[in-house]
Amino acid sequence: MNPHEDGPKRALRATLVKVLVHRRTDRGMTLEPHASRCVRRGEVHELVSTDHHEVEPGARIDRVGFLGFAEFGCAGVLDRGDEIWIGDRLVGTVHGFDACHFPNHYNILLRTEEVVTGADLQLRPETPIAFQQMRAHSFA
Repeated sequence: MNPHEDGPKRALRATLVKVLVHRRTDRGMTLEPHASRCVRRGEVHELVSTDHHEVEPGARIDRVGFLGFAEFGCAGVLDRGDEIWIGDRLVGTVHGFDACHFPNHYNILLRTEEVVTGADLQLRPETPIAFQQMRAHSFA
């Protein structure tokens, strides 16, 4: 994100509605060219961890862990680099988006140190989730 174009925004809140427990090393997700996506209140999207570093549009994302589906409690904007907090734990950052299931839902790819699943993180339905802008902004 360009700091001269990217101003402050609200944190997005979500609630885990389904835990996923599997991982893949051959998933073949495709990184969307968009660094941000809008979400509406009530939408449900899938949270997927990856240890891939590639951010080029069309990059193939194979190593993934499925965390679960989350329902958003408010509308807002998700940006690459946003922190994701599950409960009181910083899990990673938004890496990008895969739209293979859209318009049903986006796969929100989360950059994590290692590929983790919902079972690895001992997630439960109704766990609160927060997406927060990573850096503070100053306007001169």
